[in-house]
Amino acid sequence: MKQLFFAVIVFWITLSVSAGEADVVDVRISCDEKAICHFSVTVKHDDQGWQHYANKWEILTTEGDILGVRELAHPHENEQPFTRSLGNVAIPEGVVEVIIRAHDLVHG
Repeated sequence: MKQLFFAVIVFWITLSVSAGEADVVDVRISCDEKAICHFSVTVKHDDQGWQHYANKWEILTTEGDILGVRELAHPHENEQPFTRSLGNVAIPEGVVEVIIRAHDLVHG
């Protein structure tokens, strides 16, 4: 099986406000010969209950097109950092870089 490799651009900013923003701290990608990929993303965030927690991460092209979204349905106060996966993500032909962006309820 042919593996495709993508450069992953990870953006994060840490603020000194309360729990701060969600940070992507690790990404693992495996793809098949048709560029259908499985992403395992590790997120770190000082979740503070249901009012402020990391609620999703996204896979985007460098042009900003969303390729996939992994919703996070609850706080992970006692599991930091935590890893969640998303499979069956189709990467368009010609895309060699993707951006993984984590979100939280307060900072987006």
